[in-house]
Amino acid sequence: MPSGTRSSAILQGKCPHCRQGEIFKYSVWSFRFAEMNPSCTHCGISFTPEPGFYIGAMYISYAFNIVLLIAFGVGLYTFTTAPDWVYVTSIITASFVFIPFSFRYSRILFLHAFGGIEYDPKSSS
Repeated sequence: MPSGTRSSAILQGKCPHCRQGEIFKYSVWSFRFAEMNPSCTHCGISFTPEPGFYIGAMYISYAFNIVLLIAFGVGLYTFTTAPDWVYVTSIITASFVFIPFSFRYSRILFLHAFGGIEYDPKSSS
């Protein structure tokens, strides 16, 4: 069953071409969370449009980490009267915990936005 919309394909980590195939080989909960399929498991389209393509995804990952830093900093400042070391420790811990999500979703968003792969409803059947 196709994912339907582009946003649901992004959230589920599906191929931008057919919205059915998996982009990553393993679950986000696996220690091998970073391994991508070289091509779509359903339609066969390549997930590497050009060498070094995913270097640009670092900017999206950076933005995710800035949002996380601000959210944790403001949340701690608003709801606690913690010393400075708690801020630093919390932000560093949260950054490490969210590495798999940040890595995967920055690549998924970058592939969908800049991969040059258009959705083809015929490829999902």
